[in-house]
Amino acid sequence: MDEPKTRAAKRAATAQRILEAAQTEFGEHGLEGATVRSIAQRAGVDPSLVIQHYGSKNDLFAIAIRLPRESTGDDVAGHLFDVLDVRLGELPPETRALVRSMLTAPEATEAMRDFLNERVTNLARAGGGDDADLRAALTVSSILGLTIARHFLRLDALAEISEPQIETTVRPWLTAALDEDVRPAR
Repeated sequence: MDEPKTRAAKRAATAQRILEAAQTEFGEHGLEGATVRSIAQRAGVDPSLVIQHYGSKNDLFAIAIRLPRESTGDDVAGHLFDVLDVRLGELPPETRALVRSMLTAPEATEAMRDFLNERVTNLARAGGGDDADLRAALTVSSILGLTIARHFLRLDALAEISEPQIETTVRPWLTAALDEDVRPAR
């Protein structure tokens, strides 16, 4: 990789290294366990540069946990399968940091709630029906539970999941709640 040549490019590269180090630290230790010093050490910079670039550990955390906004689009099942593939694979550092801290850091709780509410709204709009919000919330909650069980609790059955199992068991399970035609008669 080419070294940045201008002062602005070097500053941007340093800020990016700090952000990536922070995402990893927050992902491994949560907001409470990560320190400015450990973030700086991982980024290979002086701790004062962390503060200079991001203000405070809490400000850096708020930036480090931002998740990319996704569009559900018309292909709801395809979108859910894409999300599932990401959640079953190696988690992006910002997702790991957010999930690890969501129950202990108010900033993470709010960020996760906002993100998931947006996902529920988009999914319900795409699915439609009388109880679309509830079905969407159950689906989104299931994906969150799957993420926690696989990456943080490391449940054995999820650690060893195979592609055929994903195809024949997980994907149908994931989309079943969204399909109004699959529900039993009352």
